Amino acid sequence: MTLSEIIKKAMLAGLGAQEKAKEFIDELVKAGELSKTEAASLVKEWVGKAEESTRDLDTKVKDAIANAFEKLNIPSRDAIEKLEKKVQNLSAKIDKLEGGKGEGGA
Repeated sequence: MTLSEIIKKAMLAGLGAQEKAKEFIDELVKAGELSKTEAASLVKEWVGKAEESTRDLDTKVKDAIANAFEKLNIPSRDAIEKLEKKVQNLSAKIDKLEGGKGEGGA
């Protein structure tokens, strides 16, 4: 199972849990255990906590991937982009030097 599959399953489980929680709250309202105002407040609180958990999970996954890349000595996208710019600059300088030799020497 790939990392993306694990993340997808975790997110789907979270969405399923949110739906079950909403159904549970709706049942409490129907039974008169909670007012609609209390239910709305509770749903808002739970949604906020779920969003916070999602952000935390996202951060942890990104950190884990970055650490794995670092241990495997795989360069980051930023590092590759910096190298590409350096290669382009060096190529431009070489082209300029070669162009300068051809103009003055022939």
